[in-house]
Amino acid sequence: MQVRVIAEAPWSVRTDVLVIPVVGEPAWDGPIGELDRRAGGEIRTLLAFGELADKRYSTAMGAPGEIAAGRILLVRAGEPGSVDRETVVHVAATAIRRLAGRRADDLAIWIDPLGEALGGELDVVAGLVARGVVEGGYDPSTIYREDVSAAPPALSSLSLVMAPGADAAAATRAAERGQVIGDGANLARTLANRSANDVSPEVLAEEAWSLAEKRDLWIDVIGPERATELGMGMFMAVGRGSDNPPRMIVMRSGAEAQPDGLGRHLALVGKGVCFDSGGISIKPSDRMEEMKMDKAGACTVIAAIATVARLAPGTPLLAVAPAVENMPGPHSTRPGDVVRALNGKRVDIIDTDAEGRLILGDAMTYAERLGATHLVDVATLTGAVSRALGDLVTGAFGAPQPWYDEVMAAGAAAGERYWQLPLIDEYGADMESWTGDIVNFSRNREGGLVKSALFLREFVTKPWVHLDIAGTGYYRRAKPFLARGATGAAHATLVELALAGAAGA
Repeated sequence: MQVRVIAEAPWSVRTDVLVIPVVGEPAWDGPIGELDRRAGGEIRTLLAFGELADKRYSTAMGAPGEIAAGRILLVRAGEPGSVDRETVVHVAATAIRRLAGRRADDLAIWIDPLGEALGGELDVVAGLVARGVVEGGYDPSTIYREDVSAAPPALSSLSLVMAPGADAAAATRAAERGQVIGDGANLARTLANRSANDVSPEVLAEEAWSLAEKRDLWIDVIGPERATELGMGMFMAVGRGSDNPPRMIVMRSGAEAQPDGLGRHLALVGKGVCFDSGGISIKPSDRMEEMKMDKAGACTVIAAIATVARLAPGTPLLAVAPAVENMPGPHSTRPGDVVRALNGKRVDIIDTDAEGRLILGDAMTYAERLGATHLVDVATLTGAVSRALGDLVTGAFGAPQPWYDEVMAAGAAAGERYWQLPLIDEYGADMESWTGDIVNFSRNREGGLVKSALFLREFVTKPWVHLDIAGTGYYRRAKPFLARGATGAAHATLVELALAGAAGA
């Protein structure tokens, strides 16, 4: 898809569909009033008739009068004070999804109303809009099906329309950047959406290897024998029960041990459970098919390092993705088994379905051994986070606070929502083991979300942030702005975080 920025009046842009964001009550004495007049009053008619609901991300399509566009599409963005970067991404994604099943080769989006709502940051809006169109145009049903007639149209060109005299060059650069970030999110989504009989740990490692070759990244894939020799007891405790052996995927951009522009050795660590049956502590059958998504964290960090390499080649960055299948079998870990973690701690595994924290613990220890000074882990870790925050807000933990704040600044730039949860040391008493140093799961379920983070903290000694995307990592139902399935949550945040330390950033 070709992305271009056009600095001219929206009514003169030739396009199949012109998207008009509606922010609050339109000021008819301004540009939208002139656009409405030239469109034969179509905008006012759609609003007066109630065709455009008051609900955010509602849409209405009409046939304009004398303007150059073939159709106009109104998208409700909400009140001016409530429009943020997330809103901008979702408005653009909603627009392309509204065109599903329709023939449109070129789409134009008038970005001035969104820019005004964001305080005039038109270049920022251009990047977010381009990303939103790319992410909104993704349809996971096309992975295994040839019939794509109901999918959003594959556009040949996207035009971002801004007022004459605006800085089109800066907006163009931002739009191209946003398109690349959207492509990366969709890559993560495709990997996560693919079924477990298609993507085993070995296949995920092969996909990472292919990306590494394409983006000139260093890669190392650690198999079972080497993982055992290294002492990755928690990682192997989860992976050894399946006929599909585990793989610890390690990717690096930039020279070994080279700090980025902020003096960091940043490591992104992602949970890669290619299928999670629960192991011996087997899950209920209801919705177990969704557990192919339990690799979303690994898919996200693999896609993120590839995206950063595409935008800023050579930026120092480490990605570690422990990939396993958690299955019952003759070699599976049993509840009550005690294993030694890579950092030497003895872990009493009392619930084999609390497996994500085990593989992440060894992966983070290994990342530190490779020189990481700052870490962010991403994982579909707990059901508790979705019960607490739903599917639109990611739960986040971190220490020390300044590092957490840096990560959240990247999240704000990306337009992704997080909520900080506390690390309550006193809850650690419920995770004491009489046979080891710590249990992997507390039978006292109160505060389980906090305890999952406390467990992870046992395996890091550097500044660290934990992002639990179990609620936001995939949607069970489609949203106006995104298809059902994997969402690519946290990908844009990780990219923004890494790019903050890129040369020249």
